[in-house]
Amino acid sequence: MTRVIIVRHGQSTYNTERRIQGRTDVSRLTEKGRSDAGKVGKALSNIAFNAIYSSPLQRAKQTADIIYGELASNSGKSSVVQTSDQLMEIDLPLWAEMLSSDVQQKFPEDYRIWHEHPDEFQMLVNDTGGTREHFPVLAVYEQARQFWQEILPHHQGETILIVGHNGINRALISTALGIHPNRYHSVQQSNCCISVLNFSGGLGEPVQLESMNQTQHMGEMLPSLRPGHQGVRLLLVRHGETEWNRQTRFQGQIDVPLNDNGRQQAQKAGEFLQNVAIDFAVSSTMARPKETAEIILQHHPSVNLELQEGLREISHGLWEGKLEVEIDQEFPGELHRWRTTPGTVQMPEGENLQQVWERSSATWQAIVQAALENQRQTGLIVAHDATNKTLLCHILGLPADNFWNFRQGNGAVSVIDYPCGLNGLPVLQAMNITSHLSGGVLDKTAAGAL
Repeated sequence: MTRVIIVRHGQSTYNTERRIQGRTDVSRLTEKGRSDAGKVGKALSNIAFNAIYSSPLQRAKQTADIIYGELASNSGKSSVVQTSDQLMEIDLPLWAEMLSSDVQQKFPEDYRIWHEHPDEFQMLVNDTGGTREHFPVLAVYEQARQFWQEILPHHQGETILIVGHNGINRALISTALGIHPNRYHSVQQSNCCISVLNFSGGLGEPVQLESMNQTQHMGEMLPSLRPGHQGVRLLLVRHGETEWNRQTRFQGQIDVPLNDNGRQQAQKAGEFLQNVAIDFAVSSTMARPKETAEIILQHHPSVNLELQEGLREISHGLWEGKLEVEIDQEFPGELHRWRTTPGTVQMPEGENLQQVWERSSATWQAIVQAALENQRQTGLIVAHDATNKTLLCHILGLPADNFWNFRQGNGAVSVIDYPCGLNGLPVLQAMNITSHLSGGVLDKTAAGAL
């Protein structure tokens, strides 16, 4: 496994002015940006990095240098920072240095396409050869693919740090997971956030997004709402640990309760979310998510818990109650297919992922619709590993075979926003936050079987 930790640069002067940066190199870190970069360095200080790569633009390079200083002072040694042009920000030459509000006013149709169909957005750029068509989002995705293809072969089994920008970081995550460029705005990257990718090999081989857009090391429990947010925020939580999780025994729809560690995880999730204004809550009808939700809602006594059948765990049929070794013996080759091409597996006397997709996504859409109609903004949703992973695929426009791309630790929190209601695409603001469980940026939960 190659572990890649991706960080966005700290707050810059252009960020505070809401000015388009692109590849201009005028913007520099603010005092808050420098302070937050130091906090990133402290948060990563117990991790040994084999290499550090940064964009050459000063706001990213300054961030990388501050992080390097913290790593070196804590461990006494660290890899030097190497710059790569493949980590430069998305190129928006006709908008660079303009205020976002001015771009919206002067180029209303282009701005609409940029937000609604980013993969189709183009600029006509004048250069020495005349006028050329430039597709910024498609270009930064190709740039990200080239970076992965060049870098990953040199770091098999190692841990590397990347310090980049909002656009290129989105493209790095999206190309690793196979997210289409039309979902460019569906992946959030806050200043000085931390995301973790685990590669089994090169680009195109299995990869797992362990976590995304962690901001807790800066004292920001959840990423802030985007300017002009008018929709719903859903906090998607996986239930706490059960004894069968710990044993890696397949649970499916057998109603196994939380164990003591699972109740502690739920309590920690509740403490983590205690200052969040939760307006409504929905859980799977099964015991383990229901108890998890009830423990979290102890901090929100006025919120009633609604139960939804559509959020139940996948039915593993004849696999339920069995350990992986038993499944391998009784159903030769099927467990391997489940791990590699999960969308092709029909559980014996159970469900397939398409069935889980259909019932869970229909329930999810109904929850969003009801929240909008009742003018409720923030909801808690507690479900299961397979259900949550299927919902994450749905949110990012991925097929069921991308199921294993997402990690969901017991008691972990993910954040999904609908800034434009159901008329716009959802935004994965953060995924698999486990800092309240482990105290660090890496997921140390014993995720176990489903």
